[in-house]
Amino acid sequence: MKIDPEDNDVSLRRRWGVPLSVAAGVTAVCAAAVAVFGGTGEAEPSLADPAAGGGGPSSAATSSSPNTRAGSTSGGAGSTSSTARATSTQDAFTITSAKTTPIGAATIAKILSSCLGQDASQYHAVIAVRTPVASGDWDGVVVAVNSADQYVQCESKGDKGTSQAVPPTFINNRLWGTGRVIEYFDSFMANAGKGKYLMLGAGHYASDVAKITISYGNDPKQYPAVMSGGAFTYAAALSPDAPPGPHYAGPASYVHAYNASGKEIYNQVKDPKFTSEQ
Repeated sequence: MKIDPEDNDVSLRRRWGVPLSVAAGVTAVCAAAVAVFGGTGEAEPSLADPAAGGGGPSSAATSSSPNTRAGSTSGGAGSTSSTARATSTQDAFTITSAKTTPIGAATIAKILSSCLGQDASQYHAVIAVRTPVASGDWDGVVVAVNSADQYVQCESKGDKGTSQAVPPTFINNRLWGTGRVIEYFDSFMANAGKGKYLMLGAGHYASDVAKITISYGNDPKQYPAVMSGGAFTYAAALSPDAPPGPHYAGPASYVHAYNASGKEIYNQVKDPKFTSEQ
């Protein structure tokens, strides 16, 4: 896990809760951004409003998944802004923005080159966006895939890219939710200064998933994730409703998946892989 050195000595934890049985084997993680490649917009919260999200390569994997809840961004252009407020009085928070902007092709190439080195030419981006708020280290994310359906997640600052996983392909076949519907890549919370925090996450979804949404903490509102090329991402700007302590952890984030008929086929909140091992 990476600790962001910014204000208030805030301790940042990896947003996907890793089951204790696999925690020792997960050595790479932590970063900050997200949204759809070539898309702009701000996600609108929904309680259960599935819509087509697009398919993509599906990688096989062994088990393990996260226990969290998260606010996610939408890749759709022209969506309206929204604000979600947590119901817990002790840990109340507000999602102030889920708006992302696309990263241009030339900049994407530079991000992948600095992130992957000589292997960059083997990958093509499926998601590439700037986040709604920037931390000291990150202001965007690029998710790319190669011909073997191996994904990489590169966080960006300007046109420089870095991967929190070593090697970058470590995110593949690592953490699958029960039923192998959702695979989790890296996810983070980072201090963005002035009482703001950046929430970021990414992953892979099975072919029968038509829509993915994310919820935060005790708030039932769900925000559409960006979906493209078999990958999904979310990014959001969060502000605690009260001054945070020196080790503010923020709300957990939870992934929800729906099929084309609008039926919820995965709910991380109810996933025994996480609820039974926390």
